[in-house]
Amino acid sequence: MKNIFLITFLFISLHVKSQTFDIINPEKNIGMSNWNIVNDDVMGGISKSYLSINDANNLIFNGYLSLENNGGFASSRLSFNRETLTGVKAFRLKIKGDGNTYKLRLNQFNRRASYSSNFKSSKNKWTEVEITLDDFEPTWRGYAYSNYPEVDIEKVNSLGIQISDKQEGEFILEIKYIKAIY
Repeated sequence: MKNIFLITFLFISLHVKSQTFDIINPEKNIGMSNWNIVNDDVMGGISKSYLSINDANNLIFNGYLSLENNGGFASSRLSFNRETLTGVKAFRLKIKGDGNTYKLRLNQFNRRASYSSNFKSSKNKWTEVEITLDDFEPTWRGYAYSNYPEVDIEKVNSLGIQISDKQEGEFILEIKYIKAIY
């Protein structure tokens, strides 16, 4: 009876413990290349955003969000090969922010819409956020798409961080890591 209990416990423990891999981890120099900045200036806005590494070896996404000229978003995107995220069920982010709400965005190869999930930062406080695939909603130019296919994780070829939703002003988000969870 003891052996059955032990085997059952080990099986459940191994099954419950999720596997992860780093998508972004500046301390390990993972996910530090292939970034692009995409701001509202592509549509006439004047928002600015930047990516850098601070002295603590964390990724910094910062800038100024402007609503002038019909603007209102700033983003950074990490490109990678399709199938990089095959089998991924969720993402875990360790962040320190400014109290603003940000979006984790997934772009899928050959799709017009992208997939977004909001997460709230805490001002000057480290927090860990977990976002499941079910939390992502299809959007295009800031509008939700109804009746659009769910994200196909095997076709995702970029991951991004965005600030929008009329949160005008300076912003800063410090990222310790973003992990993919199987």
